[in-house]
Amino acid sequence: MPTTTLRALNGLDETPATLAASTLILIDYQNTYVRGVMELEGWREALDAAAALLARARAAGATVIHVINDGGAGTPYDVRAEIGRIHPAVAPVEGEAVVVKQAPDAFVGTGLGALLDEAGHQDVVVAGFMTHMCVAFTAAGAFLRGNRPTVVADACATRPLASAGTRVTAAQLHRSALATIGDLYGVVVESQAALS
Repeated sequence: MPTTTLRALNGLDETPATLAASTLILIDYQNTYVRGVMELEGWREALDAAAALLARARAAGATVIHVINDGGAGTPYDVRAEIGRIHPAVAPVEGEAVVVKQAPDAFVGTGLGALLDEAGHQDVVVAGFMTHMCVAFTAAGAFLRGNRPTVVADACATRPLASAGTRVTAAQLHRSALATIGDLYGVVVESQAALS
């Protein structure tokens, strides 16, 4: 039996963003997620999807903002070390801003909101690592500040976790996070092909 989302109950628009009229926010596509202790399940496919999304956004003239997490020296998120750098497949080019954050919501303690306001787009397209953490929190943060997020599912990935002694697979966690976003915070599309 289908359930009614909070978005539907509140009469929120379910139309996905248009790339040319949006700001693309790419979250934490850092090397730490492709190997070692933080390696995500399905990262390669998600990274390929993100590269395709980025290419389309650039071709459409969208504003692109890259977000990275800095955990400090010696951590898997040290942006001064190779492990913390943005993967070459989605590396920024000249003119694309890079926002450095230290919280799952990329708006906390950063200039991301000011960059979005400067770009002048209410719609934002969001994709990144990890689905259940920084993607979900940043999509919620965008919604709460008045933006209209669209999250691209196949360009996101996460890792398995345990909860109260029960293993939660990466696929379950990924889909759960997307369902949470889609319930209120934003439109979820399966791939960038759904974006006009």
